[in-house]
Amino acid sequence: MLIGEVARRSGVSARMLRHYEALGLVRPTGRTGSDYREYSAENIRRIFHIESLRSLGLSLRDVGRALDDPGFAPAGLVDDLVRRTRERIAAETELLTRLRRIDAAEPEDWEDVLQITALLQALGSESPKARQRAALSAAEEVPVPVEALVEAVLREPDPNVAGALRWALVPAGEEAAVLLARGLDATEAEVRVRAVRSLAEIPGDAATALLHEALAHHDGAVRGYAALALGARGVADAVPTLVDLIVEGRNDVDAADALGALAHEAAPAERITAALVGRLAAGTLEPPARRRLTQALADIPGPAAVRALEALSDDEDREVSLTATAVLRLRDVQTRPGP
Repeated sequence: MLIGEVARRSGVSARMLRHYEALGLVRPTGRTGSDYREYSAENIRRIFHIESLRSLGLSLRDVGRALDDPGFAPAGLVDDLVRRTRERIAAETELLTRLRRIDAAEPEDWEDVLQITALLQALGSESPKARQRAALSAAEEVPVPVEALVEAVLREPDPNVAGALRWALVPAGEEAAVLLARGLDATEAEVRVRAVRSLAEIPGDAATALLHEALAHHDGAVRGYAALALGARGVADAVPTLVDLIVEGRNDVDAADALGALAHEAAPAERITAALVGRLAAGTLEPPARRRLTQALADIPGPAAVRALEALSDDEDREVSLTATAVLRLRDVQTRPGP
């Protein structure tokens, strides 16, 4: 079979067939009287074998070794091909993500494309200062896709940079809230905490609803940050989790402040007092937890809180008793009419 027919049947160009011959991969069985290359059936089978191995990503050098070296073992080479393919896919995926984000920013000209590209690169810089500058630029100058900012804040370990990124996310509102909520399902605990802390700074009903759902999260840290945010937004359903924080001694001062802020209306004040007193009456708490609960009653208005403090002023734990007495005196001074 002549080279033109082989090219037609195999799909390999005549030029490539001559290249294979030059490399010693395929040697035509002979030549015609007009000096045309002739290929045998065995040559054709070898060509198909070469193409099959090339389709796996093997170099022509490795193809030759695989076909001609009886001692050539495929295992190591295949493992290397798997590794290189994964690296290539990761690089292509990263490129595709970057292109999608540039497209989402709707650049008007190439200057916009260059600015957005530089900003995306800066967000991935090893320098915290560079990342912080990029975050501030994203908030003030260059439109950056919300998805890129969310990804950056979820991986950001530096508190100053994270604060700048959260600030940059605020204008995105509901879109940012929905994307951040996905971070609550991350396998890494630190990513879940970054997600809920960022979500806490997004205003609006969508963020509030997602924070409310987070009160039932399996991660106590997520529940705690969600409750603190909801307390600041006046959501009374956060009360049980805020009381838990006081008992556990985690962000207990912030939790007590949140309960005090919630207790401006009579009904929430009664509910908060009942929650605090209920935990105090459990009888299974360590003394430090009981003292923190007693102190938390200081900012809760209403007669129910006063009655609870009066009862605690006779508590068998001297420090609880002294704390309750001191709080009662302070409340008396604060409510006493002036001269």
